[in-house]
Amino acid sequence: MRVREKGDRGVVQSVVLFLGVSVLSGALAAGLAIPFAGLAGFGSEKTAETLQDLPVELKTDPLAVKSKMVAADGSLIADLFEQNRIPVKLGQVAPIMRKAIVSIEDDRFYQHGALDAKGTLRALIRNQSDGGVSQGGSSITQQFVKLSLIEKARTEAEVKAATAETYQRKIAELRYAVAVEKQFSKDEILEKYLNLANFGDGAYGIEAASQHYFSVHASQLNLQQAAMLAGLVKNPTGYDPTNSPKRAKDRRDVVINRMKELNVVTAKQAADAIRTPVIDPKKLQKVPNGCASGRYPFYCEWVMSKLVDSKLFGKTKKDSEHYIKTAGLTIKTGLDPRIQAAAQASINKNAKPTDQAISAVTIVEPGTGIVKAMAQNRKYGGGKNETAYNYNTEKSYAGGYGGFQNGSTMKAFTIAAAIQKGFPTTHRINSPDTLDLSNARFPTCDGYTQAGDDYHPKNSTKGGGDLTMVQAAQHSTNTYFLQLSEQVGLCQIGKVAAALGMKDGQTGEPLEQVVSMTLGVGLVTPLMLSNAYATFAARGKYCTPVSVTAVLNSSGKPIGNFGPNCKQVIEAKVADGTTYVLNKVLEPGGTGAHLKFGPSDLAGKTGTINDNKAVWFSGYSSKLAAASVVADVHPTSRSLVGQTHDGNELSFSEVSGSGVAGPIWEDAMKGALKGLPTTHFVQPDDKTVRGDVKDIPSVIGLSPQDATAKLQEAGFTAQVAPGVVKSGEQAGTVAWTSPRQSDGAPEGSNITLYISDGTKGQQPPNTPITPGGPGKPKPNCPPWNPKYPNCGGR
Repeated sequence: MRVREKGDRGVVQSVVLFLGVSVLSGALAAGLAIPFAGLAGFGSEKTAETLQDLPVELKTDPLAVKSKMVAADGSLIADLFEQNRIPVKLGQVAPIMRKAIVSIEDDRFYQHGALDAKGTLRALIRNQSDGGVSQGGSSITQQFVKLSLIEKARTEAEVKAATAETYQRKIAELRYAVAVEKQFSKDEILEKYLNLANFGDGAYGIEAASQHYFSVHASQLNLQQAAMLAGLVKNPTGYDPTNSPKRAKDRRDVVINRMKELNVVTAKQAADAIRTPVIDPKKLQKVPNGCASGRYPFYCEWVMSKLVDSKLFGKTKKDSEHYIKTAGLTIKTGLDPRIQAAAQASINKNAKPTDQAISAVTIVEPGTGIVKAMAQNRKYGGGKNETAYNYNTEKSYAGGYGGFQNGSTMKAFTIAAAIQKGFPTTHRINSPDTLDLSNARFPTCDGYTQAGDDYHPKNSTKGGGDLTMVQAAQHSTNTYFLQLSEQVGLCQIGKVAAALGMKDGQTGEPLEQVVSMTLGVGLVTPLMLSNAYATFAARGKYCTPVSVTAVLNSSGKPIGNFGPNCKQVIEAKVADGTTYVLNKVLEPGGTGAHLKFGPSDLAGKTGTINDNKAVWFSGYSSKLAAASVVADVHPTSRSLVGQTHDGNELSFSEVSGSGVAGPIWEDAMKGALKGLPTTHFVQPDDKTVRGDVKDIPSVIGLSPQDATAKLQEAGFTAQVAPGVVKSGEQAGTVAWTSPRQSDGAPEGSNITLYISDGTKGQQPPNTPITPGGPGKPKPNCPPWNPKYPNCGGR
């Protein structure tokens, strides 16, 4: 049995006494709008038991207060709320508003306790004379209790229980009201009531309502405005002036006349107020709610998705979203409005919303991972030429499209893996326009992968021959990088790519290690690629992409641990060497030379995938990194040739990473870097440029057998290229090697021997790679598996 708290007996007995009298007189049945028949047999003893079983104190949830998401400069991105509410102190509410709400809802509020017996009897008399229930007897305190219980309800059953017209609910409401009156002063109760009440049309609380209907603060309300708002609480939907202006005015005038009856206002004041319109539509303020109504809907939804997925704000997505939208949070993001404007201006300049092809660009800050901007040519929405897809993000995020095959932008990871393994940037490989890799086997982390029996990849640009790594990067020479990836090993490339955050944008799985990996593999996003390249700019320091820099609670205190999360994943000298190579892509002779601008050092890489279904450019300075893509998003994945981009149909000669995606990257970066200090890359040391190499002994003029023995003795392996080459050396002897003797090679490298035909002339050798290596085969690239293209990027 419940033990009463000290001092509780007198309160309970008083309430029981009143209820008993009320039941006998019929006042409770009429005044509280409860059918008299429902009280048959419900005497004072039963009432006392019911009251004693209730908690002494009303426990309420914190007010649902709107949260806001802001940009890096503090400007508003979006308001996020379930109820548009701005809590204020009672002193911030105009006195006329306080008088209006008390006059119409509970004019004896400051004279009575939790229950107004006089008001209840008055309601009884009015209801009896009207022949029905036209006036309730609930005090402001009781109304506050009812609103609090409704606000606390989370399920349909709880809402039903909080609003049921039963004597049990009314008695419980009264008991809670008694507790509230003991706990708070009258002014405190009125303040809570005014902040909690629903004022219609999505406005909760007196401050939000004042701003919504009249564009003023609650402290600035005049008589007619206060009267309208006071009249709304009885029926926020029925008296909503935006839907029913006449009903709203009639109700407002009832409040004004009641204030006149109570001598709160004079007859003249009342008459003057009644003559005014109920609202001025020009002053009506709609508060946009949610990401879709915000300034940057795609970025905003990406942020919300990451917050919900963090589990920091609730165990389920529903709980997390509810908390975020009701806790009065300030969500600070990394979005930079100036850089975002530059990115969107570039998209607007180089693409159209009506294009068949989509265009997108993401900009990231190296060394922090803060995502400064995301832009695309399709606007947010469900209409024509609109989309809810974010083409910059992975599919794991709400609305994320999941990426596109990235073409030769993958060559950057091959370069990094090669330098990491000790290959010099001067490393030479004979790279013909067409390379026979039929049945070639490339080592992977778990064995090997094997090409098909008719695999003859070609270069998509002119520039074959005996090339260094720098030259091959400048021309994006496919046959060079295929051979380099065989020499380095796909496992090494895969590990470097994974360390820099590269994964399949659809599945989140690691990129598959296939023969054509260096030419593009899997589906990646501009967000992922720009952040990976930012790692090179940050000299090997990888940072998880940052959308949120801080979350503050309603008191301004931080929640959780947000902001940069970085670690060194490749040595600085490896990153510097990679940047050294990629920098030459934007120098004269490189595929991105025409994209170079300004005094700062720039580096980057083009990418075009098989059948021209997507084109890329990804590049960076020391300050910012960006990746742009133009791609087909048709379900059948078509070529860009013949599709509209920037309002015009693309021809085959136009479809390239440098020619289509490049200008988007250039203009976005140019605008983003404007006004920032000039920066230069750290130049790699000589060992990084030359590589961790050993001198190759001279074997020119030796027989293949003697040359092989000499190379093996020096710590290398050797293979003989098929056929012979024109050379002045004696026929049957070594004419030259690859790598060249002057370049050297990492210890254990395979040295290819080219055999002379004994003639005097020379010609560039044509060196197919020799298949070999143990292990088990894995799926490979077209024409055997269309998931992996056999064509690199321009």
